[in-house]
Amino acid sequence: MTKLYIAIDEALAVACQRNGEWIVDLHLVGSQPQCIAVDSLRPEQVYCGTFDQGLWRSGDAGDTWEHVGTGIIHEKVMAVAVSVTERVNNCGVVYAGTEPSALFRSEDSGNTWQELAALRHLPSAPTWSFPPRPYTSHIRWITPDPLVAGRIFAAVEAGALVRSLDSGQTWEDRKPSGPFDTHTLIMHRLAPNRLYSAAGDGFMRPGNGFVASDDGGETWYRPDTGLQHHYLWSVAADPADPTTLVISAAHGPQEAHNSQRAESAIYRRSGDSQWQRVRDGLPEPRGLLTSVLVANEAEPGVFYAANNKGVFRSADAGYTWEIVPIRWPAGLRLGRAHALVALPA
Repeated sequence: MTKLYIAIDEALAVACQRNGEWIVDLHLVGSQPQCIAVDSLRPEQVYCGTFDQGLWRSGDAGDTWEHVGTGIIHEKVMAVAVSVTERVNNCGVVYAGTEPSALFRSEDSGNTWQELAALRHLPSAPTWSFPPRPYTSHIRWITPDPLVAGRIFAAVEAGALVRSLDSGQTWEDRKPSGPFDTHTLIMHRLAPNRLYSAAGDGFMRPGNGFVASDDGGETWYRPDTGLQHHYLWSVAADPADPTTLVISAAHGPQEAHNSQRAESAIYRRSGDSQWQRVRDGLPEPRGLLTSVLVANEAEPGVFYAANNKGVFRSADAGYTWEIVPIRWPAGLRLGRAHALVALPA
């Protein structure tokens, strides 16, 4: 069985199957959840960042929640991640990113935090700006390398994708060819040094010019043949095949996030083939906000998508989809999906 953690506008939804039905429980109601992370080696340990109520932690797989974050000086926690390779007392080191842009590290499951202040002093930092709130910016995504301890990538919305090789103590600024506005950045345990960036400035992966090169983000290129939408929001890779990908995309930020103008798409590709738009089982594009996409390590060839129309599952590597029949509470407005995690129940 699979458990889903879904950050929607109104609450954090925890959905799982009980007696053959998909049941959902709502938590952190009114907190505007933004991001979710699970310690993959201790899956009962779950973290959720909210827009104005800081960071929350569950030690029982989402049944109960407590506020944590002593040392995180901003209430808007926009990104959270747990390292697989950095562990202290059998718990993964946790990283949290905020608005305004700052990054914090915890070695005690979120009880206390140290700011990784060197990030704020990068040369590009004065230029960082989030268009809807141009006076500020935030850490949109954090990716600890699943194979290299201490290597971390942080995406600033908007302005830079930056890298640390020493657990965040020092940082390298944006590479000249690198993405400017990364929304989702993933790595794959079967593809060392490879990154996939779904960004406002397109889909990017490491490479020199038009040639792939898994160099850990030193160089970048855009394998975008087949894409008709170039504002990308989310990307996920098949756990069994790092070359099989799905992405969500729109023509621009208004079509991606504004419910009055929403129109979005999902694409897939495998190997070196071009991107193909997929529609089978998905809602009509008009009115559809961009989907959050994830894979579940325990389900090779399976993808999940969450959006304002519900949660959808593909069992054939992204070709076709079907809605997950979650029994949502009466009167609940799903709104925008901010984050999604799928893992074994």
